[in-house]
Amino acid sequence: MRKTNYILFILLFIVGLTEANAQSDKDLLQYVDPKIGTAHSRWFYFTPGAVPFGMAKPAPSTNGSYGNMHGWDAVGYDERHNSIEGFANFHEFQVGGVVFAPITGKLQTLAGKLETPENGYRSTFDRKDEIASPGYYSVLLKDYQIKAELTSTQRVAFHRYTFPASQESHILFDIGHKQGEGGEVKDAKVYVTADGKIEGYVTTLPVYVQKYQPGAEVTMYFSAVLDKKPSAYGVFKGEEIFKGKAEIAGKGAGLYLTFATKEQESITIKAGLSYTSIENARLNLDAEAKKLSFDKAKATAEKNWASYLGRIKVQGKERKDMVKFYTGLYHALLGRGLASDVNGAYPKNDGGVGQIPLDQNNKPVHNHYNTDAIWGGFWNLTQLWAIAYPEYYSDWIKSQLLVYKDSGWLADGIANSRYVSGVGTNFVSLAISSAYMAGIKDFDVNLAYEASLKNELVGKDRPHGAGKLDVDQFVKYGYVPHLDKGKGGGERWQYSASHTLEYAFSAYAVGQWAKVLGKENDYQQLMGLSKAWERLYDPKLNLIHPKWENGNFIENFKPSEAWRGFQEGNAWQYTFYVPHDPEALVAKMGKANFNNRLDSIFSTSQKNNFGGGTKLDAFSGLEGLYNHGNQPNLHISWLFNFSGKPSLTQKWVRTICNEFYGTDGIHGYGYGQDEDQGQLGAWYVISSMGLFDVKGFTAPDTKVGLGSPLFDYIKIKGNKQYFSGKDFTIEVKNNSTGNIYVQSFNLNGKQLATPFISLKDLQNGGKLTLQMGANPKDQY
Repeated sequence: MRKTNYILFILLFIVGLTEANAQSDKDLLQYVDPKIGTAHSRWFYFTPGAVPFGMAKPAPSTNGSYGNMHGWDAVGYDERHNSIEGFANFHEFQVGGVVFAPITGKLQTLAGKLETPENGYRSTFDRKDEIASPGYYSVLLKDYQIKAELTSTQRVAFHRYTFPASQESHILFDIGHKQGEGGEVKDAKVYVTADGKIEGYVTTLPVYVQKYQPGAEVTMYFSAVLDKKPSAYGVFKGEEIFKGKAEIAGKGAGLYLTFATKEQESITIKAGLSYTSIENARLNLDAEAKKLSFDKAKATAEKNWASYLGRIKVQGKERKDMVKFYTGLYHALLGRGLASDVNGAYPKNDGGVGQIPLDQNNKPVHNHYNTDAIWGGFWNLTQLWAIAYPEYYSDWIKSQLLVYKDSGWLADGIANSRYVSGVGTNFVSLAISSAYMAGIKDFDVNLAYEASLKNELVGKDRPHGAGKLDVDQFVKYGYVPHLDKGKGGGERWQYSASHTLEYAFSAYAVGQWAKVLGKENDYQQLMGLSKAWERLYDPKLNLIHPKWENGNFIENFKPSEAWRGFQEGNAWQYTFYVPHDPEALVAKMGKANFNNRLDSIFSTSQKNNFGGGTKLDAFSGLEGLYNHGNQPNLHISWLFNFSGKPSLTQKWVRTICNEFYGTDGIHGYGYGQDEDQGQLGAWYVISSMGLFDVKGFTAPDTKVGLGSPLFDYIKIKGNKQYFSGKDFTIEVKNNSTGNIYVQSFNLNGKQLATPFISLKDLQNGGKLTLQMGANPKDQY
C-alpha cells in the first residue's frame, strides 16, 4: 500500500470510528420508553417533548385540568386514558399551566371530562398513532384528524399542528385554568399583540406552596409566535366567547385563533417561556429559537439527549435491561428543570426577580432550577450527578444558595424559589457536603458551609418551608422526643424516630465536611449528634423504638405501624436507617442476626413485589417489611456489603432490578411507584451498574460499594472539568441470568479483597473487571 493511500485509509478509519461513536450515542434513544409506568405518573414524568433539565416541557395531558388533590398525586398523562385535553408547556413539581390545543369545527373552550370527551375540546386518540421519544412527541387527535407534534429547546416549546382542509381550524390558548400540580388559578391574562404574538401569564396557588409558604404564588409567562396569520381571533372565559376581542384577564381566561387550512397544512408555534416576565419570555424565544425550525429544534433536542445519555454506555444481552436503564436515566435527567432566563434573571423567594452574575461574555455564570425535595436523593440522584453530571450538581448547589441568600434558609424543595419542602426533612446540607467530598467545590464554600451548619443546628425563627421544624429538640435532647399529639402539620411533631435517624445522618455529613474545613468544634458537636440513632435503639427488640421526652420507650409500640414516629415507613424499615455507620448497626444487632433478619425481609418482600404488590398507590407499601417504592428503603439491599455477606447484596439488588422494575405502562417503577423526579430511575441506573454508596458520598474518602452488574460492559465518560477526563469502564465476564455472583474484583490489574473501590478511582478513570459465577462467594 502506498503511503498516501495508507494515510487516507487511516483518516477514513478515524472518521468511521467518530461516526460510529456519534451514532452509538443516538442509538441510545431507542432504549428510552417514556410510556413506562404512566398509569401512575407524577406531573413532570411524561414530558417527552422536553430536553434534559429544560424549562420548556410541552406534553400531552389526559387529566391535567382535574388538578391535584394533595399536591403530589399522579396527574397529567395516564396510560389507561384514551383522550387528550391539550398540551401544557410547564411541568415541574408544583408548577403547571399554559395549555395549547388544536381543534376543528365548532369552537369549544372547556376541556371536558374523560367520560364525555365530546362535551369539550379534548380528543380521543389511539396509542398506535402516538410516538414518544426523548425530545419529541406526536399523536393523531382522532376527533379532529389533527397531527400534533412537540419538541423544545431549553426555554422554548415548539408545537406543530397539521390540520385537515377546513375553514374552522382553531388553536386554543387555554391559560386561566388549573393544570396538574399548579394548583388553583389566582389570575391570568392573554392577548394578541399588534405584530401577531400571543402573550400572557397565569398565576397559581399550588397546594405545597400554600402549605409551606402561605400566601406565596407561582407565575408562568409566555410569548408565542406562529408561522401563519389567523383569519379570525377572539378570547374566552370559561364557556363565554368574545369574538374579535384581543385581550382578556382573570380566572378561566383564554384566547383562540381561527385559520382556513388546506389538507395537511401545518402551523408551527414557538413559545418562549419564563418565570420572571413576558419580556424575558420574548428574550428567551429570540435567543434560542428565532431562526430555528421545528425539524431543526427536534434534531437538536435529540442530539442533546443522545449526548447526555451517552455519558454512560452499557451493553447487555437483554434488551429489556437496556430499556429499563436508559428510561431510568432519562427520568433522572428530566426533572428539576431550569427556572432562570438566558439573561440570568430568576424568580426570588419573596416574589421579586433576582439576577445571577454574568461572565465576560455576558452569560450567566450558572443556572437556577426548580426542584422537588432531595429526600432520599443521595441514594440515587446526587451519586449519579457526581459520577456523570458534576456540572449540573454544581449548578444545583449554586441554585440552592441563591434561595439561602434571598431568604436566609436552605429550602428543601423550591417552585419558583418558593418553599415546597414536601416532607419536612431538609437534606440540602447533606447534598452540598456530599458534593464537596466528591470533589465538586466550585461554589461559594464559606456561604454553603454557613447555610449547611445553620440547617443542622438552628430551630429559632425557622420557616415551615425550611423543614426540620423539630431540630431544636434534636439538638437539645440528642434525639427527637415522641409526641402522639401536636399542633400544626405532622412534620412538626409526628415523626420523632424517623427525624432522629435522618438528622443523625445529615449531622454526620456536615460533620465530616466540618472536619475537612478545620472546624473542630462544629465537627465534635455534629458527630455527637450523628450518634442519635443509638439513643432510640431498643436492644430487646433490635429495633428503632421512639422515646418520650423522659427517655422511656413509647408504649403500645407496633413495629409495622406507619405514621406513628415514622414518616412514610415503619420501625422494620427505619431500623436500617443508619447509613453513615452501618458497621455499628451490624455490631449492635449481631452479624448473624443482622444477615438472617435482612435476608428473610427480602425473601418475604419478594412475594409482594418488594413494595405494595400490584396496587396502584404510592403509599401501598408503607407498612411492609421493605418498600422499594419509597426513599427510606433504597440503601437497605446494599447493607450486606458491611455484614460479611456481599453475595446477598448481589442477589437482592439484582432481583429488585429484575422484578420491581418493569417495562410497561402499568408496571414501571413498581406498581404504586412514587417516582420523585427520577429517583427510582436513578437507583436502577447506578445499582444495575453494580455501584452504590450507602453513605451517599458523604465520607471524606468515599468507598463505593460494588455489586452484581446486569450488563457485560459499562463505560462512564470521564469529565475534564472536574476530574481526570479519563473514562471508567467495567467489564463483566461470564455474566448471565444464572451467574449472578461475583467471584473476583480486579481494579486496574490489582485484585480487590473487599467489594469496594474509592470514588476517586472511579472519577479518575480506569478499569474494573468482574468474574461472575453461579455460586455465592463472600471472601475475596
